[in-house]
Amino acid sequence: MCGILAVIGRTDVTELEKLSARQHHRGSIERGTQVVGNSTLLHERLSIIDLHTGKQPIAGAEGGYLVHNGEIYNHQVLRDTILSDMEFHTHSDSEVIIKLYDKFGEDFLHHLDGVFAFVIVRPDGSYVAGRDPIGVKPLYWGKDKDGHMYFSSEMKCIADQCVEMEAFPPGHVYTSGEGFKRYYTPDWFDASVSTEDLDLSLLRDKFIASVEKRLMTDVPLGLLLSGGLDSSLVAAIAARKMKENGEVPHSFSVGLDQDSPDLIAAREVAEMIGTQHHEITYSLDEGVKVLRDLIQHTESYDVTTTRASIPMYIMSKYIHQQGIKVVLSGEGADEMFGGYLYFHNAPSQDELQKELVRRVRRLSTADCLRADKSTMAFSIEARVPFLDLEFLDYVMKLHPKFKTSSNYDMVEKYILRKAFDDKENPWIPESILWRQKEQFSDGVGYGWIDRLVEYCEEQVTDKQMSEAAQRYPHNTPATKEAYYYRTVFEEYFPEKTSEKTVLRWIPKWQENDDPSGRANQIHTKADMTENVGQ
Repeated sequence: MCGILAVIGRTDVTELEKLSARQHHRGSIERGTQVVGNSTLLHERLSIIDLHTGKQPIAGAEGGYLVHNGEIYNHQVLRDTILSDMEFHTHSDSEVIIKLYDKFGEDFLHHLDGVFAFVIVRPDGSYVAGRDPIGVKPLYWGKDKDGHMYFSSEMKCIADQCVEMEAFPPGHVYTSGEGFKRYYTPDWFDASVSTEDLDLSLLRDKFIASVEKRLMTDVPLGLLLSGGLDSSLVAAIAARKMKENGEVPHSFSVGLDQDSPDLIAAREVAEMIGTQHHEITYSLDEGVKVLRDLIQHTESYDVTTTRASIPMYIMSKYIHQQGIKVVLSGEGADEMFGGYLYFHNAPSQDELQKELVRRVRRLSTADCLRADKSTMAFSIEARVPFLDLEFLDYVMKLHPKFKTSSNYDMVEKYILRKAFDDKENPWIPESILWRQKEQFSDGVGYGWIDRLVEYCEEQVTDKQMSEAAQRYPHNTPATKEAYYYRTVFEEYFPEKTSEKTVLRWIPKWQENDDPSGRANQIHTKADMTENVGQ
């Protein structure tokens, strides 16, 4: 996992290395720089696979070079099959990308199983950039006043260089000849095709395979364990496999105090699945104290993203100190299975499916962004098994009746729970298997959001709020909390192009726009300990 920067048309290496250094936290092992024709590739490396020969940029045919951020899980399969006639110079998973390009040209991304953001440049001036189908890995593109193109993992490297800048769209490739082109268009983008029947055994087996695939690493791996359904299932599957391999699984949870909902639940899961468990606590004031640094790292002023990123950021700092470089996390499940409490209020199954598709397609602006940037602030790679393409494709094609909570006594994500409801060899405690959805920013402790809101209201005057639309006509903040996050973001990213890269996470079908799960009328403050829906 790394940070990449590619600049087409500039070779002033000293100045470009200063830009790349702005994301040095993404890869604190070493920097690689390569001038290719009239362009420059830069790479901040965090070694995960092939610790010794995988330095980037990586050379390919015809003088071309690659920089890549991400993981290619089927790299060995590609080496053994369609690339068996190619000569490799590293053991890195990244090298298969440039070998595929050398062999097949620009139409090669469908061969990749993984997450990625990459740029390949050749001395003749041709280049290609691509981003994984869902946007698990971040990538931005921009253009300066002289027409030079920029690609970077984080916005902070290029925002002040470009007069035009946007987030690179997931599932797209950009070529020097044709510009942007979508390469990923699954059937389920059309919500009306989701009519498949349910096989609980197949659902379970596909998810187990997805988690086990993401155990591929040459460095220590940890498990993020919030105590909710999603992270608990990921941790349980990974822990079983790791112990089979003779490894000691380490799990990590975070909360305001020892009695926070998530810490209590995570403690119960960790005891059952047999991990060496770590609890990180923070005070309300400590959470507020990191707010400014957090916004600089996430490059977002979205309220939901900011609320949830702070505990993840604090936890990541601790994990980094333990020497862990890779973690598994549970992002994506709520968008796929209809887990957020506002989904209970969907007016119809068709509308529910449309919203699920919309949420999954926007993950790059929300949970994927939060997971990547909160962890990579401390050189930690977060892997998200729920967003495995094969598993995602299966789940998104299921008929929406299987995700409609009213069909299951108002239990969200019922089919996922039921798929892992094994009485003889339970994966996780029943109290967790059937626990109500608790959004991360709430689960760390109910006082957390209240303190954030209070702090932000102290920073913003009534007069400022009354003039919010004049100061911020784009994505006008509706609360003092949103206003304050916007002012901090503006200090770090004053460019108008920067503010437009942020999409706000707003729930539908409820009386207010508060993204907290507690704002939904169906939320209950108690844990869901009864065996609901069985």
